[in-house]
Amino acid sequence: MADRLPLPTLLSQALVAFTVEFDNEAETRMAHRTTTAGAATGGGRGVWLVSLAMWANFMQFVSEEGIPFRDLEGPAKLTNLAGLQRWGYITFEPDPADTRPKPPRADWVVRPTRSGRRAQRIWGPLAGEIERRWEQRFGSDGIARLRGSLESLIDQFDVPLPRYLPVVHHGMFTRVPPLGPLMATTSERGSGFDLSVLLSQVLLAFTLDFERESKVSLVMCADALRLLDGEGVRVRDLPRRAGVSKEGVAMMVGYLERRGFIVVERDPPDSRTNVARLTPKGEMALNTYRRLLEEIQARWTARFGTQEVAGLRADLEDLVGDPSGGQSPLLEGLQPPPDGWRASVPRPATLPHHPMVLHRGGYPDGS
Repeated sequence: MADRLPLPTLLSQALVAFTVEFDNEAETRMAHRTTTAGAATGGGRGVWLVSLAMWANFMQFVSEEGIPFRDLEGPAKLTNLAGLQRWGYITFEPDPADTRPKPPRADWVVRPTRSGRRAQRIWGPLAGEIERRWEQRFGSDGIARLRGSLESLIDQFDVPLPRYLPVVHHGMFTRVPPLGPLMATTSERGSGFDLSVLLSQVLLAFTLDFERESKVSLVMCADALRLLDGEGVRVRDLPRRAGVSKEGVAMMVGYLERRGFIVVERDPPDSRTNVARLTPKGEMALNTYRRLLEEIQARWTARFGTQEVAGLRADLEDLVGDPSGGQSPLLEGLQPPPDGWRASVPRPATLPHHPMVLHRGGYPDGS
């Protein structure tokens, strides 16, 4: 595996590319707000713009007539319930028909706002549209093979998984709560899922296997530790090399420094440039990361079948391309709309080696 991207990296880069393309298209169609602009299409104040993760793991389950919170408690722990309220997508309050003076929170009702319903109508068909674009761009046969490879693994998983990666917890670890009846159904496995769900669930299964045995999350390992060594790397270079936002990199660097995996210092001492270096503890964590990637892929091969895992790798490598040969073909579809928020930031030179789904809207590059 030394000269090939690890399986979770291949899954991650395909998922991030799909998500960014989905988000860019949603931005052009949705009345929204961002830090740089007020309401966009459709007039009115609009919702605060968020990513596919918020639709996939929560908003798609909120019916127009409302739903008791007890039925959404699992999905709510995957996203940012308070954020979705604050950003204008939902209301969360006691049922007006409930005459009790203080009904328990589980009996409160979640309803989409008017703007939230508009967002749902835009999000609903969009993943299918992006998948059809991928069929045209990469070939329908290739996407069909990829779907088949992903479905064959998901059909062998022991437990149901959410529709997208959860918002990360402390240390950027992944936690999956009991999902509840709405999301826990297995009847839609396979052909009932769009490509983003298939990619998410296989990547999530690998991530959970990894983090059962690692003291550092897979996000931290793949998007930060992987780029560091004992000689030192300029902190300001990490966002470009990782494909992750400056804010996301700052969070990772701060966490790893506080726990003794890295040191951050001036280099030379009178310079304004901060350099991050691995400590011996960090080097051990990096070695563990590399070892676990190989061990888990070997276990998956034994558990799910050589043909299934090797076939999935081959399908993903066709999408991602040669990591030593320049830009990935996945970047071809990521041109943002001219007035979109991504048009105001440098275009990424690479895609993250693992999505960083933060509470700030769920963007997979930590934005």
